[in-house]
Amino acid sequence: MGDRKIKCVVWDLDNTIWDGVLTEDKNVHLKDGVVDIIKELDKRGILQSIASKNNFTETMEKLKEFDIDEYFIYPEINWNPKSSNIKNIAKSINISLDTIAFIDDQEFELEEVKYGAKEVLTISSSELNNILDMDELNPKFITEDSKNRRMLYMTDIKRNNNEKEFEGTSEEFLSSLGLKFTVGKVKQDDLKRAEELTVRTHQLNATGYTYSYEELEDFSKLDNYEVLIAELSDKFGTYGKIGLALVEKLEKEWTLKLMLMSCRVMSRGVGSVLLNHIKNKAKEANVDLKAEFVPTDRNKIMYITYKFGGFEEVDKKDGIIYFKSDYTKCTAMPNYITFHEEI
Repeated sequence: MGDRKIKCVVWDLDNTIWDGVLTEDKNVHLKDGVVDIIKELDKRGILQSIASKNNFTETMEKLKEFDIDEYFIYPEINWNPKSSNIKNIAKSINISLDTIAFIDDQEFELEEVKYGAKEVLTISSSELNNILDMDELNPKFITEDSKNRRMLYMTDIKRNNNEKEFEGTSEEFLSSLGLKFTVGKVKQDDLKRAEELTVRTHQLNATGYTYSYEELEDFSKLDNYEVLIAELSDKFGTYGKIGLALVEKLEKEWTLKLMLMSCRVMSRGVGSVLLNHIKNKAKEANVDLKAEFVPTDRNKIMYITYKFGGFEEVDKKDGIIYFKSDYTKCTAMPNYITFHEEI
């Protein structure tokens, strides 16, 4: 599997989380050790959901009775193929299928998912005792953001429900959130999260590069480099650390070597805020601003972000597109965002 890391584990229920089939016998019992596994995955920042062929209300009542219902976001409990349910979960969380693992006791269901959602990592429930030792389920670091990941997503669900009920335009809704975007130089405490962002972010990563803790720490200590990290919050609470940029600063030219934004904040219209901040700083310093972009099969939206942000293609070499900022084309900060720079 190489460096593959799982962001979400999707569980079957009957004879997987509990012994027995709920529709046949209401007195099912949790499998030995399964709650410890669920809690440990949660601590590691791995999200969890359910794809189970059962009656929704009855099943949720049983999960509440076992006091584990809160660990599962966007559960798909119905009679549809599990591959399509897993695709729905991936869409709801906004992650790709190759970052999902699916656990089931039935070979038929595992094969159906292999066929219908082949990127998903399938695991037999007979392997339950070995799951916590799998490389794919062991992140290098467990950060504050990863410990709180489920809570961050549950807050997102509240926001989304609030948005559905909101009567007004999209911009009016965003204005009602009280969004605050904070940017500052990366601190020692941020470096683990900074590495985690480079490893976990694919759709909104301009180069697809990943950087280790040690590399980012070295860059942060160099005079001609700056590592910036961004956080977003609103009236519901924090989204966590959601953006990262690495800027090489030469006397007459700055180059954006890395620019990424968590896909969790795509719908908040903040994708260009960090880019605009760096652009304004470069303009004030009276230097040219360039940016490297490496096309991947997932990051087209970052290409569009650069183009809309007033960057023009000036060169292409060895698979890298080089952009240069046109300072006559400036994008205004959305008026529903309060911007704060930490000095």
